[in-house]
Amino acid sequence: MQTLSPGLRLADVAFRGVPGVIATGVLEGPDGLALVDPGPTSSLPALSAALEAGGRRLADVSAVLLTHIHLDHAGATGTIVRQVPTARVYVHERGARHLIDPEKLLRSATQLYGDQMDELWGAFEAVPASAVTPLTGGERLDLAGRHLEVAYTPGHAQHHVAYFDTASRLAFVGDVGGCRTRGMTDVMPPTPPPDIDIEAWRASVDRILAWQPEGLVLTHFGVHQPAGPHLAAMLDRLEQLASLARTLLDDPSIPEADREIRFRDEARRALRRTLSDDDLRRLELAVPLEMCWRGLERYWRKRAANA
Repeated sequence: MQTLSPGLRLADVAFRGVPGVIATGVLEGPDGLALVDPGPTSSLPALSAALEAGGRRLADVSAVLLTHIHLDHAGATGTIVRQVPTARVYVHERGARHLIDPEKLLRSATQLYGDQMDELWGAFEAVPASAVTPLTGGERLDLAGRHLEVAYTPGHAQHHVAYFDTASRLAFVGDVGGCRTRGMTDVMPPTPPPDIDIEAWRASVDRILAWQPEGLVLTHFGVHQPAGPHLAAMLDRLEQLASLARTLLDDPSIPEADREIRFRDEARRALRRTLSDDDLRRLELAVPLEMCWRGLERYWRKRAANA
């Protein structure tokens, strides 16, 4: 595990056997461990091994803090609570009901990932309602010897929150801070369906910057600083990708089936200017480009329908 500050470490869960894709925050204190975004159940053995290599165990977990409930961030939560029934789960109120009864969430995810669900994510077990603490934003939490502030940060997902550790001045920003996997100098905003909202995303960045964080902890992947230039670069790329998607949608000469292909090819072409093939593969494990298209397509079609 990587030490960020005393009592604060980062575990690489080696998603699909690849390092540098999904990171779990590990907050350590006298009352146990708090995990920020434990990742999917398919990577839980690697998370457990990372904890043990750092002298701790999964049984030490007293709290799980979720930035949001997408399977790559939250999939292992129910399995952890089943193994450690005293652990509490902190999640935005809009996501809480889907942890307690995940049927709708899994049905939606299956529409996207089909028969790859188990291979990618493993089991997604329900979390008992008694173990869940719903958040709305604005809370102050004292967990694992740390003092954390919570902000509601939609844009990537309606149920997204971020956590600010006041001692280290690091903000755990999930996906609203973008993705910057190993080998990247640029920042990639993940835009999967169904909740992309660019205006809300900009407001969420302002909320994060109001903390004046010294660095950002990205689930995909690691610590990046300074925060301001990183988030500005992420918003710039978000605007570029959104503009590309709108151009493709507005061009009647492009066959419907070709729009996603053109978006993916153009995005890859831009990324290859700075990324090796291995680094691009790592990024696409965290941010599948076809999902980015589908989220932005849905965003623009919703905007048009509401106009």
